[in-house]
Amino acid sequence: MPVQLLKIIKGKSEPPLPSHLQREDLKHLHAGLDYTNKYFQGVVILSYPQTKLGDGTDFLKIVLQGTYNSCARIDSINILIYGKMADDCAKVIRNGDTCIVAGFKLAKSPTAREDGRHGCHLEVSEEAGSAIYVRGCPFFFYFLINSFIKILSVAPKYVYTPLNHLKDGTVVNLYGIVKFFKPPYVSKGTDYCSVVTLVDQSQVKLTCTLFSGNLDSLPKIYKIGDIVRFHRIKIREYNGQMQGITSSGFASLTFDGTVGTPVVPRTSSKAYTFMDEEEKTVEELRIWAASNLSISGPAAKLSGVRPMLFFDLTCQLVGKAKVDGSSFLLKVWDGTKCPYPTWRIPVEARDLEGEKILLHRLRNLTVDILAYDNHVQLAKSLKIGSFLRIYSIHTKQASDKNEDVSHVEFHLHGGTCYGRGIGVLPESHPDVKELKTFLESVELADSQSMDSMSSLELDSTYNSIAVAVLHIPNMLFNRYVWPFFCCFAVLTDHQDLSNTELKTIRNSRAPQQYRIRAKLKTFKPQKLYQSVKLHCSKCNSLQEVPNGDAFDLILQECAVTPSNPELHSTSWYESVTWTTQDQKQRKITIHFVKHDEMLLYPEDTLLMIEGGTSKEIWKLTRRFKCVIPVRSTENDLELLDLSAPFLLQGKVKYYGCKQCSTPKPIKNLSSLAAEPRPSWEPTEIAQVLGIEPLQYVFIMKFTLVDGTGALNAYLFDYEKFFQIPASEILSNNFLQQKMQMTMNTLCPPGRKLDDLPWLECFIKSYNITDGNKQQVYYQIFDTTVAEDVV
Repeated sequence: MPVQLLKIIKGKSEPPLPSHLQREDLKHLHAGLDYTNKYFQGVVILSYPQTKLGDGTDFLKIVLQGTYNSCARIDSINILIYGKMADDCAKVIRNGDTCIVAGFKLAKSPTAREDGRHGCHLEVSEEAGSAIYVRGCPFFFYFLINSFIKILSVAPKYVYTPLNHLKDGTVVNLYGIVKFFKPPYVSKGTDYCSVVTLVDQSQVKLTCTLFSGNLDSLPKIYKIGDIVRFHRIKIREYNGQMQGITSSGFASLTFDGTVGTPVVPRTSSKAYTFMDEEEKTVEELRIWAASNLSISGPAAKLSGVRPMLFFDLTCQLVGKAKVDGSSFLLKVWDGTKCPYPTWRIPVEARDLEGEKILLHRLRNLTVDILAYDNHVQLAKSLKIGSFLRIYSIHTKQASDKNEDVSHVEFHLHGGTCYGRGIGVLPESHPDVKELKTFLESVELADSQSMDSMSSLELDSTYNSIAVAVLHIPNMLFNRYVWPFFCCFAVLTDHQDLSNTELKTIRNSRAPQQYRIRAKLKTFKPQKLYQSVKLHCSKCNSLQEVPNGDAFDLILQECAVTPSNPELHSTSWYESVTWTTQDQKQRKITIHFVKHDEMLLYPEDTLLMIEGGTSKEIWKLTRRFKCVIPVRSTENDLELLDLSAPFLLQGKVKYYGCKQCSTPKPIKNLSSLAAEPRPSWEPTEIAQVLGIEPLQYVFIMKFTLVDGTGALNAYLFDYEKFFQIPASEILSNNFLQQKMQMTMNTLCPPGRKLDDLPWLECFIKSYNITDGNKQQVYYQIFDTTVAEDVV
């Protein structure tokens, strides 16, 4: 058979290759020689679509990358396959397969200068007596390779069409400034629809009507003046005007149009391209818009509204309820108070979603907005605590039939005229950050206390507190709910010790253990991320966590040494090499560790990388379980300098102690791969590689007072005190905020000493000898921050 599939059993081909065939290396291929009894072996790195020649002959072109003693700059070659063999190969060959091409003819390649491959190409056909043997990769290896290529490949350059060069019936890519938009709404069908009018430096307008069944796939536009990039939008002419509509493969990015703000795309897509030169395009559009467009919208605060006004409101949702089939209630606040009495929409307490305590405490600052018709479905889906921008709210003045006093009503009418709609803002949005800061500064009046709640309200509140707290935003919980339900205490493990005054502790000999009740006057460092250090439990050394620049430099130095092809694709890992398409054309090699000669799922896969940048490595950690940066030596792969992490998992870098580690060969990992279910735990990986791992720890200094005296106690903790792993704090914004909230609760900024909360904890005293002088130090131990605090 001209095309055969091979299996590798115990390192040997099944069926075996014909004995008369001899392997030929890429660098020894020269035109004019006879290759009847030779074969070339390589990995498929590219395959073109099957086609037919002018005479009807089937034709297939693939590209193989050499795998045998090839250190040359050019390491790939084109394979041209004709006739029935082309049809057979098209059905079985995939990227990542190992192909053995035998009985080929060699001819000069007319595309060598353009594609940078070998100067000759291989021609094969059944009529010429050629044969192709294919060793297919396991299914998951296809997935891993494709994931790897997708993650690391450099994006193609796109051509962008100015708005004054658009033509009917074309599909184009374009940039534009938002001059008008309608937030997404439910169309007459099941899709969401958004309308956007764009303009650019040509001053030509383009109105785009965008449809999608997925709300998140529509452009995330928040205000007039935002800048959008549309890929694959179809242009059609209607009544003499060009219009844009979504087509197959439509994708968008949105950027803040404010000059000087970071150029950060807004998109729900996890895979998109954005080249450096495109940042210049965004900046140019920003500058032009600032001088040529009026982009300030009719935004207002609740404190500035008046009857018969249409305005946009940035606010936070704290309650919602169904009113009837055509309307929906949204309770919102922005920290300011409406100067007019406001309409309170009557709803049953059981129908109102939101934390009852919070709603009661904010009752004088919230307003009820009634959303109608096409806005109801979106209003129902909103999450309590989310930040909204509601467009074109209408204020009406009205009065109840039995009352002389009028009030202001807030309506979001049906339809989309004038851009009416609701947008959800991310917490990273500058307006949300500003609003959150302002809301945190709002002081509620003393009259808004629980004392004024009815007994019925209190019973309902206490019955639902356990569930309700889960849905309260942290900021609001700390300010408005926490003071009523939590004592500022720290849970402890030892209940047999009684409290000891700090004065007594200061006058006692060390070492001893104590339970104390004190106030946290100050703590260091104030910048909490500076409290995270690396600790070696063996030599007891401490060191700073290296910054990313140091890692980048080590990777650049190691990339100078090319990957050794003799170390590729061993019995316990499969290797793939990729050439970047940038100017440097770097070689990146990935070694996928196997288990029972099979590749694992990505979430279970350990891989080793040579030649990658830190940015590329971090991309890989999002998909694969573990990544180990390595470099080639003459005989084996080895770890980088221990100034670099020996392992990356998720967002955590794992480092080894230079003093206590004795690195072992990478091949020791094969023992873990041979286990029934390799877990790839960092401690196990460190052990087989001879690494003494450094542990992330919190190191802080607390100044404690209790009225009898003061002392400094040190916190040395991995994750027990804050209930936060120190290893994750530097890469997780949420955990950083949680830690900051904890410290703000234990030591509220701006409070007088008498107003500070009491806390309980354990401390132990110990002696340190410095020369001839002995000093007593104190350390917090066996203490965990109460769940209520965080």
